[in-house]
Amino acid sequence: MDTATAAAKLDEFIRPTTFPVAVRLLKNGETPPPKARRPLQDMGKHVTVCQGWGIARKYGWTSVLRAEDMKCPLGALVAGFAAPNAFYDEGNLCAGMYTKDEAAGARSEASVEKFAPGEVDAIVFGPLARAEYEPHVVIIYGNAAQVMRLVAAALWKRGGRIASSFAARMDCSDHIVVPLRTEDYQVILPCNGDRIFAGAQDDEMAFSLPWDRMAELIEGLEGTQKGGIRYPIPSFLTYEPGMPKKYQELLEMQAAQRPKAPN
Repeated sequence: MDTATAAAKLDEFIRPTTFPVAVRLLKNGETPPPKARRPLQDMGKHVTVCQGWGIARKYGWTSVLRAEDMKCPLGALVAGFAAPNAFYDEGNLCAGMYTKDEAAGARSEASVEKFAPGEVDAIVFGPLARAEYEPHVVIIYGNAAQVMRLVAAALWKRGGRIASSFAARMDCSDHIVVPLRTEDYQVILPCNGDRIFAGAQDDEMAFSLPWDRMAELIEGLEGTQKGGIRYPIPSFLTYEPGMPKKYQELLEMQAAQRPKAPN
């Protein structure tokens, strides 16, 4: 399946309001897409990792992020653009903000999946529909009903449940690293930074998957669609509602005033 077909199928079954994002990790020596923007070089801005996919999903731009483009030190660690040090490992960035103390912060930091330093040279983010490269991961934002629809599709063949974990921070790990490490789907609660820096809205969730699972997901969307699991969710409307007491009184008056129907 090519990227344009996958994007068209997602649009047909999910109707996301922002573009699904194709993420590709570049190794040393790999060339980025020719039209990819470099944040620092082309825009004069340092950015966060989450801005990379935010720009792709909201603007439809393709960009490539490297170590020199980084503004968020935590995103740089997740991407493998920098190595953790004692100041980070000891929980100093969590303490007083996300955790009560450094000890709890250290446990939080240790739980975050990261690429090894130097494992990735650059990250490409672009709209899936126009991606002229094969992604490693696809990120899809939607409301809770749209993400539910994706979960149902993901379980079409295998059944069971999807296992995801949440931490309210560093969702760049959940979006990119975790799907690749687990080779599985991931349901994501956008983190605080994603909301502040990358425009994630209060009514949005996200869903990411390795590209290798895209054909399976589309098959699941088609199968569950036929089974009646659809978006927009069809409300049950063919019922007779109850009315407030005075409404009912007026309704009865109106009925009494109507001419009787002929037999």
